[in-house]
Amino acid sequence: MKKLLYLTIAVALLTACGKTYEEEKRERQEMKVQLAREDSAALKIAVLPTLDCLPVYVAKELDLFDTTVVDVRLKPFTAQMDCDTALMGKSAEGTVTDLVRMQQLVKKGAKIHYVAQTGAYWMLFTNRNARISQLKHLEDKMVAMTRYSVTDMLTDRAVDSAKVKSEFVFRIQVNDINVRMQMLNNNIMDALWLTEPQATMARLRKNPVLMDSRKVGMNYGVLAFNQQKMRTYERKQQLAAFVKGYDAACDSINKYGVAHYRDLVARYCDVKPEVVDSLPKDIKFVHARGPLQKDIDKVDAWLKNH
Repeated sequence: MKKLLYLTIAVALLTACGKTYEEEKRERQEMKVQLAREDSAALKIAVLPTLDCLPVYVAKELDLFDTTVVDVRLKPFTAQMDCDTALMGKSAEGTVTDLVRMQQLVKKGAKIHYVAQTGAYWMLFTNRNARISQLKHLEDKMVAMTRYSVTDMLTDRAVDSAKVKSEFVFRIQVNDINVRMQMLNNNIMDALWLTEPQATMARLRKNPVLMDSRKVGMNYGVLAFNQQKMRTYERKQQLAAFVKGYDAACDSINKYGVAHYRDLVARYCDVKPEVVDSLPKDIKFVHARGPLQKDIDKVDAWLKNH
């Protein structure tokens, strides 16, 4: 009987100390509001599982951003179009992308501030079973790319150099990087554009390269910010701290090599460590500086006709 009494008292005390449903609901709501407020104040960068994002990943992992000034939060996507949506919406202030996509947004009225050229390059791969060995063989074939991006512009360049009628090369919009790789691996697509480290993965699987953007002077990778979101004093301070951390990350990568960050690349880019081991050894990253005006002019001239 005494034990039952003690048990009843204990249950009563626990019940008295416990929070009501309404209290828990209110606390969850307050926490949700607080987290949303912190995320809104943070500097958010839309990123892809590609090597041009490496300085951002390294700076974040090594705490190279001055956290007393800027709270950098990465927003991962697998398609450039999703990065664009985040940049123009509420999800991100900056993004790693390409010059053609950004100038297309400028054409629509967006205010874009370029912080850095990333040195990204793109390679046109053909399916190893497609028996395509030259660009002229793309006639009546499918090429996976993204509309109004550097891959779209490069496809034009490939078609022109091969003297193939553009309407006989079927451009298939495949925005998701992972889907594009799956299409290559499953022999669904005749040809497609890839950047690193996916390009190295394709090479390791014996898929032939038809074209390399570096050889035609079209290295249009950029790190861009929505200028309209960066007008306040606080945002400008954040951007300055971000650039400082970005430059420090570039220095670290150039000093120790991409291989030093093997596990980090494998994790963020969702590739096997062996793929990272096979990346070109001469990859370097430059300090933050915007694209050349002549490159912007070339992109604008191309967009004007599309």
